[in-house]
Amino acid sequence: MTTMRAIVLDAPGPPDALTLRHIPKPEPKTGWVLLRVEAFGLNRSELHTRLGLADPNVTFPRVLGIEAAGVIEAAPGTDLPVGSKAVAMVGGMGRSFDGGYAEYTLVPARCVIPVSTELDWARLGALPEVLQTAWGSLTVGVGLPAGGTLLVRGGTSSVGMMAAILAKRIGATVLSTTRRPERAAALRAIGVDHVVVDDGHVARAVRALVPDGVDGALELVGAPTLRDTLRACRPGGTTCFTGMLSNRWIIEQFYPIDFIPTGVRLTAYGGGASNLPSDVLADIAAAIHRGEVDWPVEVYAMEDIARAHDDMEHDRVAAKQVVLTRRG
Repeated sequence: MTTMRAIVLDAPGPPDALTLRHIPKPEPKTGWVLLRVEAFGLNRSELHTRLGLADPNVTFPRVLGIEAAGVIEAAPGTDLPVGSKAVAMVGGMGRSFDGGYAEYTLVPARCVIPVSTELDWARLGALPEVLQTAWGSLTVGVGLPAGGTLLVRGGTSSVGMMAAILAKRIGATVLSTTRRPERAAALRAIGVDHVVVDDGHVARAVRALVPDGVDGALELVGAPTLRDTLRACRPGGTTCFTGMLSNRWIIEQFYPIDFIPTGVRLTAYGGGASNLPSDVLADIAAAIHRGEVDWPVEVYAMEDIARAHDDMEHDRVAAKQVVLTRRG
């Protein structure tokens, strides 16, 4: 096979700017891994690229996709085992070189984590970037203590749901926000203790539940809600800025002493494959496979990519969106 199916973006535009076509299959090269992609997750990062909001150094045409799951077909110059299952994420995928929206992707070895798992491709493909982001945000960004209290601002996002799952696994009390009351049941189904309906101001509601403030907060909505999220934290607690669901990440006229409550810590997180321990990936994949963790996914075919992106842009799905690359 010398060609493959891939989803190509020739220039920023609407969902149907993403076109499925045949392009040359990547050739293996030293220090890089050729991954036969079985599934890839959809991420807000790719939405930002499609809308023209991403790094201005992104060049087109481009195969998007900051993550993928599949089988290692070639890995010259590395010790990665050919034929093993693996996931790949970030490190320039879908930005400085073609990413995971394809039947094959060629990525630097640093982007790849081999994994031994019986988890189906749909849920494995929906896992790597979400797990890396949620894990890193809670450990590096927040430093959430076992049994602590956590606020997830943007709780029905895939990262928000995974963060809640991970926090509950260390005995935390989790408060998650949603703008849509009808999505409260989806949050409770993954173990969220308190659902807070987000009208733009949630600190008062959080303080009614946790009077001293939460130990940690994960900001996934972005700049418009950060100040309010900080006010939900106790002195000595930490708010971690990770996501930009609002598509806004710049805070105008930022005056720290006025903006950040006294004693509250503000951090940020943006990591890669090296920030996700392989044993954490294997453990969560196994827990999902055993049914101990509910990990909801919405599955699409490659032909449905425009609809999938439109669903993501309009926040229609309360689950991680994933595309399977194989027909049937």
